[in-house]
Amino acid sequence: MKYIVILGDGMADEPIEALGMKTPLEYANTPMMDRLAKTAEIGMAKTIPDGMSPGSDTANLAVMGYDPKRYYTGRSPLEALSIGVDMKNTDVALRCNLVTVSDDDLPYEEKKIIDHSSDEITTEDADILIQAVKEAFENETYQFYTGTSYRHLLIWDQGDVVELTPPHDILERVIGSYLPKDEVLREMMKKSYEVLNHHPLNVERANKGLNKANSLWFWGAGTKPCVTSFRDKTGLNGTMISAVDLLKGIAVGAEMEVIQIEGANGGLHTNYEGKANAALKALLEDGRDFVYVHLEGPDEMGHQGKCDAKVQAIEFLDDRIIRPICEGLEKAGEAYRMLILPDHPTPLRIRTHTADPVPYLLYDSRDTHCYTWNYNETNAKGSGIYVEQGYSLMDRLIQEK
Repeated sequence: MKYIVILGDGMADEPIEALGMKTPLEYANTPMMDRLAKTAEIGMAKTIPDGMSPGSDTANLAVMGYDPKRYYTGRSPLEALSIGVDMKNTDVALRCNLVTVSDDDLPYEEKKIIDHSSDEITTEDADILIQAVKEAFENETYQFYTGTSYRHLLIWDQGDVVELTPPHDILERVIGSYLPKDEVLREMMKKSYEVLNHHPLNVERANKGLNKANSLWFWGAGTKPCVTSFRDKTGLNGTMISAVDLLKGIAVGAEMEVIQIEGANGGLHTNYEGKANAALKALLEDGRDFVYVHLEGPDEMGHQGKCDAKVQAIEFLDDRIIRPICEGLEKAGEAYRMLILPDHPTPLRIRTHTADPVPYLLYDSRDTHCYTWNYNETNAKGSGIYVEQGYSLMDRLIQEK
């Protein structure tokens, strides 16, 4: 038996007038997911525990079977694992986004965040800017590391777990009241605009019509992670396939194999086929029991407020990842159980995450049930199945191993 989780990050949403009061998942053309739903269990699951912020960190920990209340120590420490940073117990890790703030004559505090991803800047371009940041600010206390695309890392020696605001939560808002209270962090963010805004790379980006990556934004502070072995927990040897350092970091902490996919970038136009092929190779050739395939595209399109693109990301997930994985396993005659779900909603209306329950689909290739439902929020709610503890979904997936 093989086990697969397909995670469409931020895929859940609200009914949208432009889509005939359907959600993007309900509106999208998803024949493969709808086919699976005809013999699958569908329902709603609560992936964000009460009192915790609705992030991909807490939610994906839950989907992987780890109770966030027990295992979560912060988002950035998980990303540090992916980047290869060996944190000390006294270190604090912070996400260091390269964001676009308004390029105007207003004081830094009066600027607005225009784009949390700087037009999905490439890792190659971002690394050039992070090197400029290192030259300007790095010392024994503050160390910067290049991550993926706009997502980077600051390690603060003997630091504090300070309260900070994610940039995608405050798009188009004046940033002054959201800046860190810590004076050093605040001044680095302010001065980063001076370092980056007229950097030759950003001048070139502006000339191409791209948003400048003209400011640092710190958030997601936390201490050294304490995730335990996935194999010890489940009895399965697992593989993670994701373009996002957070997911790769969770996998490193859980002692899972991490597969790097060339061309996987966390955006809408990522290497879908590469992810599907890598999943099949892991399951059918490399002897892996479990694969977790993460797609960031729906979440990014939700943050950017792009309705058509979010629908397209969901359709690409269905046609270019789920379909070839299912067909490949069926052709090989391999029995499998597959869990499909978002980690959290990212509603286009607010362009950030919510803690609302998410629809899930649990498919067993041996099941012979015959239902009339499709996979979407409306039908999942209508099934009457509700999973209060999201981290128990992993047990539901592997209960027949």
